[in-house]
Amino acid sequence: MQLEAIRLGYFRNYQDVSLTFPEGVTILAGENAQGKTNLLEAIFLLTGGRSWRAARRGDLISFQQSQARIEAKVFSRQRKFSMELTLPRTGKLQSTVNGVKQKRQSDLSEVFRCVLFSPEDLYLIREGPAARRRFLDTALCQLRPRYALALGEYNKLLEHKSKILRMQEENPSLLAVLPDFTRRMAKCGAAVIRYRAFFAEKLAREAYQIQQTISGCGEELVAEYQTVSTVKDPKASEETIEGWLLEHAESHAKAELAAGQCLTGPHKDDLLLSVNGSAARGFASQGQTRTAALALKFAEREIFKDDQGEYPVMLLDDVLSELDSRRQEYLIGKTGGGQVIITCCERTQRLRQLQGAAFLVEKGTISPLSQ
Repeated sequence: MQLEAIRLGYFRNYQDVSLTFPEGVTILAGENAQGKTNLLEAIFLLTGGRSWRAARRGDLISFQQSQARIEAKVFSRQRKFSMELTLPRTGKLQSTVNGVKQKRQSDLSEVFRCVLFSPEDLYLIREGPAARRRFLDTALCQLRPRYALALGEYNKLLEHKSKILRMQEENPSLLAVLPDFTRRMAKCGAAVIRYRAFFAEKLAREAYQIQQTISGCGEELVAEYQTVSTVKDPKASEETIEGWLLEHAESHAKAELAAGQCLTGPHKDDLLLSVNGSAARGFASQGQTRTAALALKFAEREIFKDDQGEYPVMLLDDVLSELDSRRQEYLIGKTGGGQVIITCCERTQRLRQLQGAAFLVEKGTISPLSQ
């Protein structure tokens, strides 16, 4: 998979800029707050119209502009694709592939996929379950468009059910529709759980091997998917899981009314991580934590390759400065076999070893940087 070119119009601090990417490694160098991460964000949006940074779409659009635009040329599955995204301040995001309007943004991931590794991911191990759910969801939304649909519907149902529970005293008549929301959430939740379970199993297998390699001392990273307690087998059929979820929801119905919130469902899931038998969140050293974060991201990359037969584009956002020499060497050594786009504040000796094309990003402009 190859991102051949991209053009941005009124996207964050880019007014109108184009960049052609070579095969292999591209280095984006520049001071902080010049637009390096903004460019990676635009690339990531091509996977399904989602940003890992912006809370509101308006944040992606240049000041006093009504919309932003992203155009890209991609080579994927032995074919060339032209992709266009239009991001209006109001209304729905619009996307086309080879001139054909896409009905669902999740379908973009059938054309273009990437794995992002940012400084925030170094804290993936230490943070709470929500961070690890985001990690699973971000990967799965690219791998399986049906997962993105199921997750999106589940989250909307969760929002509405939560609102009903909060407003039960003001508007008790709303409680009559609560069972309908519960049943639909069980159906969507079953699909979410089953997808997560299969992905987590593959992730655990890949990450275990990578952790041992990076650590150099045989560290054992174990990843275990944790979901609703009544779900005896998260890889069972969706119908079976749906029944278990309904059973759990019914047993918690009174407690949810009393608490005024949803207490059960895959929105409480976690990916439990341990290093050498101890919970990584509470007991892993700083080095083990960073190694585990690297292992999870590179495991995600391998899963993507196995799924489609080609590496996804790897986006590395200013992470080398956060890693020690051993982890830097592993990361740089693994850049072969696919396209990698790296941002950094300065050209280090290790980056020069990559012999990739280098560009200077400065105040929303991009220009070639001599080696």
